[in-house]
Amino acid sequence: MENDKGVIVHRAPMESPIPPDFLTWVMQMNMNLLETAIEITRKHGPPNIIHAHDWLVAYAAKALKHSLMVPLIATIHATEAGRNWGLHNQMQRYIGDVEWWLAFEAWRVICCSRFMLDEVMRVFQLPPDKIDVIPNGVNAEEFSSDADIAEFRRKYAADDEKLIFFVGRLVHEKGVHVLVQAMPKVLAHYGKAKLVVAGKGPAMDYLKSLASQLGIWDRVYFTGYIDDDVRNKLYKAADLAVVPSLYEPFGITALEAMAAQCPVAVSDIGGLDSIVQIGVNGYKFYAGNPNSLADTILHVLFCPEDAKRVSKRAYEEVLTKYSWNRIAAQTEQTYQRVLNELKKSDWCMTAMELMSDESRNHGGRKGNQVAPFDMRSSETDGPDIGQTYHGIHTEIASEARYS
Repeated sequence: MENDKGVIVHRAPMESPIPPDFLTWVMQMNMNLLETAIEITRKHGPPNIIHAHDWLVAYAAKALKHSLMVPLIATIHATEAGRNWGLHNQMQRYIGDVEWWLAFEAWRVICCSRFMLDEVMRVFQLPPDKIDVIPNGVNAEEFSSDADIAEFRRKYAADDEKLIFFVGRLVHEKGVHVLVQAMPKVLAHYGKAKLVVAGKGPAMDYLKSLASQLGIWDRVYFTGYIDDDVRNKLYKAADLAVVPSLYEPFGITALEAMAAQCPVAVSDIGGLDSIVQIGVNGYKFYAGNPNSLADTILHVLFCPEDAKRVSKRAYEEVLTKYSWNRIAAQTEQTYQRVLNELKKSDWCMTAMELMSDESRNHGGRKGNQVAPFDMRSSETDGPDIGQTYHGIHTEIASEARYS
């Protein structure tokens, strides 16, 4: 048990056999989480609320909800359909089903942006009055550093070079290849520029090869993994941070750049599109378009005073709109709403009261019966995804849509 700034953290030991595949690992993790939660409940009693984040913990969350009769809240950070632009194989369809299952079991669902609100309503057919939009946040104090940034910066770029910075997982959906493809045009018009790519992932070798093929290998520095301290210093040292994602439910890296008072340019998709306003608190370019991205980068490099003005406004917005105090208050409101609704429902009965009630009615109590629902067929895919999550046959959903 750990006390992390007032938050009690219980670590679930992962003492399981080596799993043969990812899904087995997920199941073993949920079993370990269940064991830990049961032990905590024995010592301290049941919690007031169970809060699950994404499908990876759905199994443990559902089991605890029904065994302890505690309301479940689910935060959906992203969807499998969104990450992959559809569901294309058996594993993806299964993960999509589990995501729907978690959203169905949850008393309320939290998502991080208006973009994700639309996505979970469309993919899971959730009613809007079941969803709360609560953005992610950032602690601006973490990005204030007294270190010698100029000396640190020289590790990555010369004093007369402009430093363009990306940090994140090196996977296709993060769009790093679009940024690399934009660099030849940037360098053709502004030769003293350097791109620093921080992070690791399966696309690393491809991105290095791409930089070499484009003839800019000496202008792109791949750092690999960096810790938070180095990341924060690079934000302070950079002339521009770029978030070129192709799919992004929120875009925490954009907030990090804003908190560090570093100008930020983002693709016009997902949560990024609602965070950044062109020329107000940042810059935007067409997602997946290297030419549009290059033009945006060149604007920032040639207009440093405008970039300074924009980054100042962005920092002020982080302090107000995306502070953890505000986000904590919004989350507490969701918790309190669920607890207030709980008092008016049959779920307010304790397990012993429920057992007593069932005994008095000889197992004939009808009030809480729930009709079984059909999970969507694993073979179902295509334009009717979402309707089939609720057991609506594809033919009926299509007729309803086009009637």
